[in-house]
Amino acid sequence: MIDRAALPYRPCAGVMLLNREGLVFVGQRLDSTLEAWQMPQGGIDPGEDPLDAAYRELWEETGVQRAHVELLAAPEIELEYDLPDDLIGKVWKGKWRGQRQRWFLFRLTAGDEAIDIATAEPEFRAWRWLDPRELPDVIVPFKRDLYLDILRIFAEPLGLEQGGVR
Repeated sequence: MIDRAALPYRPCAGVMLLNREGLVFVGQRLDSTLEAWQMPQGGIDPGEDPLDAAYRELWEETGVQRAHVELLAAPEIELEYDLPDDLIGKVWKGKWRGQRQRWFLFRLTAGDEAIDIATAEPEFRAWRWLDPRELPDVIVPFKRDLYLDILRIFAEPLGLEQGGVR
């Protein structure tokens, strides 16, 4: 039995990518058969700046280049989530209990042609644009509260009322 409390959180950067209409990019993971969608995110390498990690993860997961996005928000807030018990010890080689994340809000300045999920190491099997308020309904259940927090943090630049987030 793995002692959850003894495991650290994995440092991670997350990206909320908006198109010109204010819709959010979500991808369906290749390694899951669930009908769950998520925003791009991934580990921060030792010594790597979180913003640089966000640009790198965006490129690695969506093919979107740094030159094709503008940074809208980069709060200093870190959010955490825990893996469910059945995933502890199975993902990330059992080194982490969950993730500690810094989230960044970007707007895509190019069109959809800038997105190519057939990257060198693909993470997504499909992608689509989604109304930000739908995010908590499409994510895996153990990340739902995290996504609600992200919506609250980005409520102003997204044009959402604080109370309007489900």
